[in-house]
Amino acid sequence: MGDILREVTDGDLDAIEIGAAILGTGGGGNPYIGKLRCREQLKMGRKIPVIPLAELPDDALVVSLGGIGAPVVGVEKIEEGEECLRALRAIERELGVKVDALISAEIGGANSMEPMLTAAQAGLPVVDGDGMGRAFPEMQMCTWSIYGHREAPGAMADEKGNIVIIRDTPNDVWLERIARSVVVSMGAAAGLATQPMKGDFVKRAAVPGTITQALNLGRAVLQAHKTNADPVQTVINQERGKLLMTAKIVDLQRHLKGGFAIGHLALEGFGNFQGDSGRIDLQNEFLVFRRNEMVEVCTPDLIVVLDSDTGLPITTEMLRYGQRIAVLGLPAHSLMRSAEALKVVGPAAFGYDDITFAPMEDI
Repeated sequence: MGDILREVTDGDLDAIEIGAAILGTGGGGNPYIGKLRCREQLKMGRKIPVIPLAELPDDALVVSLGGIGAPVVGVEKIEEGEECLRALRAIERELGVKVDALISAEIGGANSMEPMLTAAQAGLPVVDGDGMGRAFPEMQMCTWSIYGHREAPGAMADEKGNIVIIRDTPNDVWLERIARSVVVSMGAAAGLATQPMKGDFVKRAAVPGTITQALNLGRAVLQAHKTNADPVQTVINQERGKLLMTAKIVDLQRHLKGGFAIGHLALEGFGNFQGDSGRIDLQNEFLVFRRNEMVEVCTPDLIVVLDSDTGLPITTEMLRYGQRIAVLGLPAHSLMRSAEALKVVGPAAFGYDDITFAPMEDI
C-alpha cells in the first residue's frame, strides 16, 4: 500500500481520476472536470489534506457531500464549481455548527473529486473513505444510512444560486425522493450536503481507505501503459477481479427518467468470448451483467466497463455503439454485502426480484 496518504497533490489527481472512474461502475459522473477544478485550487496555493479513517477524532463533525443528478447531464452542463461548498455552508447555518472534515458519499466517479474540491475551498480535510466503495444512484444506499445515520436535514445548491433545505423526512428514502424531484427542477445537477456525522460513527460505517484505493488503482493502470503491460489484467490483479467478457457494444438503450440515466447494453463477444452474447442493465451505474442470458455478476458487486485496449474506464454517458470493451467484475466491500446492506443495494432494491445476490467469487 505504500505510505499513508496525508495530502492529495497535483501529481495524484490523474491517477485518482482513473481509479475513481473504474470504481464508479459507469456512474457517479465523469471525474475529469472535477479533477481540473481541484488542480486549479492547488495552483492557487490551496491544499487538500487527507485524514486516515483510523485517525479521525471520535467527536469530529463530518459531512458527507457530493453531486446529485444524472451523469449524462454533467458532461454538457458545466457546474459553476462551488455548489457543494454552498450546500456545506447551508447545513452549517441550518444546524448552527462548524464542520471538522468532509467525506465522499461515493468514491465512484465525479463524487470522488467533489469533497476534495470543497475541502480545498473550505480549508477542511477530507477523510480517506466513503459511503459506498463504488457508486450508487440513491443516497439511502450509503453505508451511513444503512447503518443507522439519518441524513436529513440535507442542503442542495445549484449553479444559479438556488439553495434548498430539506428539513424533516420520515426516512432517507423520502429525502432521496424529494431531493431527486428538486434536482430535476435545478436542471438535473446540483451539490448536496447532509447532516453531519460523529467521527466514531464514520469509523464504523465508512468503507475504509478508498481515496488511497482509487489512487493506487489509477497508478497501476498508468504504470501498465508505461511498461506496455496489459492494463485490463492490471485492474483485475489490483482489485481481485474477474474478466467477465470481451465484447463489442451492438445495441445501446439509454434515456433520462426522473433524474436517472436508465437503459441497457447488448454485447457481442470476441476473443475468448466469440459467439457469446451479453447484456448489462444500468441505472446511472451498471447493475446486472448477464452472459448468454445467465446472471454472472449483480449489484452490490462492481460491474466495470473498460476500453479493451487501454484499460481506461468508460462511464455511462460515454458509451457508444461499436465500442470494444472488457467487462470486469470486482468484489464489493463486506459493508455492502451484509444482510442490512442487501436490502438497500441488492438486486431487489432495483426491481430485480427474480435475482438473488451471490458474491461473485461463488459464481
